[in-house]
Amino acid sequence: MAFIDYYKILGVEKTATKADIKKAYRKLARKYHPDLNPNDKDAELQFKKVNEANEVLSDDENRKKYDQYGENWQHGEAYEQAREQQKQQRQSQQHYQHSSGSQGFGDGDYSDFFESMFGGGFDNRSRTTKFRGQDFNAQLQLDLKDVYIIEKRVLTVNGKNIRLTIPAGITNGQIIKIKGKGGEGRNGGPHGDLLIEFIITNTTAFKRDGSNLYKTVNLDLYKAVLGGDVTIDTFDGKVKLNLKPLTQNGTQVKLKGKGFPVYKKDGQFGDLYITYNIELPKKLSDKEKELFEELAKLQ
Repeated sequence: MAFIDYYKILGVEKTATKADIKKAYRKLARKYHPDLNPNDKDAELQFKKVNEANEVLSDDENRKKYDQYGENWQHGEAYEQAREQQKQQRQSQQHYQHSSGSQGFGDGDYSDFFESMFGGGFDNRSRTTKFRGQDFNAQLQLDLKDVYIIEKRVLTVNGKNIRLTIPAGITNGQIIKIKGKGGEGRNGGPHGDLLIEFIITNTTAFKRDGSNLYKTVNLDLYKAVLGGDVTIDTFDGKVKLNLKPLTQNGTQVKLKGKGFPVYKKDGQFGDLYITYNIELPKKLSDKEKELFEELAKLQ
């Protein structure tokens, strides 16, 4: 297998920070995502490479192994174990040499030891050792209104369609793990997992904070002064509220249970907080101005 330069794939330097790597990955993942490039084999291949590069470089331990061992980074643990065994054997030989005058490992025996262990480049070892497959990372972008109810989607990862049932109430940046949907294991090893990060955009009039929702409702001056019924749009429909006379600007009311679903808790919802914004008239007729002047005198 030809060596793959993960840094080059993501377009970052070897000194790149984790934030740099994450930013580059997100940009390229969106660019080559199969949903945006249907039936484009080149984009599909690039998407796979970008995910693979991010999987290695975003993990501190994997990145360290990759920087140290290059294309054989996945066998770094086996290499270190063998190295430790060789070290212990050298210490045993040295102890025996001191006690009996025998020769231990020579300097040239170090590479011979690994040659016998890995067959010159891990080949023999890799044919017998089971290795777990790589974890895959993917992103799924949804709007806030999409995650108000249970959502079913099909996500294409490395050419495979994976059916997802997304619980209502999932949050922006949340990551869920799909076991066994990552890369194939080697020599009968288990598959890796698929890690999906959810990017939740909000095109609604509501602001979300956990399972609570917040919304500003404009009231005209006359309604605020005199009171009466007002119809409010909630996330799942309309409700009629009774407005008290002389409602002040910035007054907040809570509508219990009219917020967002609580993640993985069926039937539980947060609350909706309504803040009233009193709008002054932009223009007054002569009669209206006269009436306001009379009101001012009464005050």
